[in-house]
Amino acid sequence: MQQETLERLHSRYLVQATWTASIREQLFDSLQIQGKHKLLEVGSGTGVVSAEISKRYSFPSVGIDIDRSAVTFAQMNDAASLYLAGDGNNLPLQPAAFDVAVCHFLLLWVEDPEKILDEMVRVTKPGGWILALAEPDYGGRIDYPRELETIGQMQIQALLDQGANPYLGRTLRALFHSVQLNGIRTGLLGGEWQDSIDEDQLESEWETLAQDLSDLLPADEIERFRQIDHEAWEMGTRVLFVPTFYAAGRVPLI
Repeated sequence: MQQETLERLHSRYLVQATWTASIREQLFDSLQIQGKHKLLEVGSGTGVVSAEISKRYSFPSVGIDIDRSAVTFAQMNDAASLYLAGDGNNLPLQPAAFDVAVCHFLLLWVEDPEKILDEMVRVTKPGGWILALAEPDYGGRIDYPRELETIGQMQIQALLDQGANPYLGRTLRALFHSVQLNGIRTGLLGGEWQDSIDEDQLESEWETLAQDLSDLLPADEIERFRQIDHEAWEMGTRVLFVPTFYAAGRVPLI
């Protein structure tokens, strides 16, 4: 993958990580996950989440991703963690090597999420935690003004065309049960809207959305929706909510 593309993805992942920072802090505190633990992130991408966890909690973190260029990028930007190239369906790691295994916006993109979770369980110690920190469900998306509902419908189709499961979020609890985890807790990230907008985040959202919709809508129609969206944010009337689920479960004791 080209450096320019990696930089763009890294910026996008930084934005996504801000959306989910509060649930990471809440889960880590409530589960008493501390700096003594060894943590693995599966699907670590450019290292945004692993780097934040290493810095905040002083974890000896390991990130693994199937994209070797992303692994190299992550290691260059985060010397405190270790990044490895590998397939989440067959992790090149020893059983029970970690205390915690996490993923973040990953399971919707994989063909067999249960297999990924099985591998996360395999490499986590009995009594350790498996965390899916964020998995969206675009089938529950809410848009206002209503002219923008078309965007949500088109995005579902774009995700399906890319091989993703836009309805993964609602299945997360069932997936955690299917891999025999204990003490499962699941929930939704909250929604909150303020009058001020973050222009950088808004631009990042539209850059990704325009790419997703480029095969479904002409450029002038995408721009029209962008203008409606921007004006609604400026007026303070915009509501955008994509239900984003999280889950935590404990590996059974032997």
